[in-house]
Amino acid sequence: MSVLILTREQVQSVIDMREVLEKVRGVYQLKSKGESVIWPLVNYEFPQENAAMDIRSGYVMGDEQLHGLKMLNNFPANTEKGLPPFNGLMMVYDSNTGIPIGIMDASYITCMRTGAAGAIGVDALARKDAKTLMILGAGKQAPFQIAATLILRPQIEKVIIVDPVNYPQAQGLAERIAKQLREEFSVDASGVEFIAEESAEKAVKQADAVITVTRATKPMIMKDWVKPGTHFSCLGSDMEGKEEIDENIFTGAKVYADDKAQCMRVGEMEIPIAKGAFKKEDIMGEIGDLLLGTVKGRENDTETTIFDATGLYILDLVAAKVAISKAKDAKIGIEIDM
Repeated sequence: MSVLILTREQVQSVIDMREVLEKVRGVYQLKSKGESVIWPLVNYEFPQENAAMDIRSGYVMGDEQLHGLKMLNNFPANTEKGLPPFNGLMMVYDSNTGIPIGIMDASYITCMRTGAAGAIGVDALARKDAKTLMILGAGKQAPFQIAATLILRPQIEKVIIVDPVNYPQAQGLAERIAKQLREEFSVDASGVEFIAEESAEKAVKQADAVITVTRATKPMIMKDWVKPGTHFSCLGSDMEGKEEIDENIFTGAKVYADDKAQCMRVGEMEIPIAKGAFKKEDIMGEIGDLLLGTVKGRENDTETTIFDATGLYILDLVAAKVAISKAKDAKIGIEIDM
């Protein structure tokens, strides 16, 4: 029984955002067809370390036939210790046999599939003439969101980067992102203007689409700032109590989930539902339903749309399968007998 082991660098060397986008789009549709299972999310916060870990697992059917799990750790203070803040391992199993086929670093794949998720939300729900993208949060995930969105929406002309707790981090990302997009993702962003903005209010008032990727537990974006027709892809809220946008933005908006049950429990919609600003019955559907065309999407240029993406391990599975296949072709990694 041979299992392939891949490091973070090896995963990065073989995986491509365009392939991940295609796979993530497909697995969302499989989920809406009933061809996947999301097992309960386990998470824990370490108060003294201001850190968190979560365990995600699932099963995807169709042509994929994979199941497995990952444990992710987010320890921001590691940066001061010269250690990577975002770490994890994932295990992938063949669902036809139950035999493990891969053990690998989970952090890079997580960033790739999360970037794909946010971008798919923008592509499916933002106005077709959207030109300005705002990224809330300039941490490790931000470049992946920008890369994936520019691949799907190459007409984007301006990206405004806001980091409410670390403006210099936003400045640094704005300065280096064009080079990173070219070298890491093969994305030509020479025609895109990248701006670091201190004021979230000023940025939101310009934005056609907003992607949020922070650990916030109180709103960073208020409803009064939002212009008609704005789309939000909310990815930071993945544990109870997290909240990135004003709950009142949900009132009257068209809202879509990656997984309804998980979003109601730990997603961006958790607090709006608890406060009565939004009702679970008003969820339009899951993103897979929208991609399949079984629920309505944006119908005019003044609607506010929200994609609440809490993160599904089935996305990691299909991205990992791509990495395993390409690594084997390139003879990268270590194969061991278990």
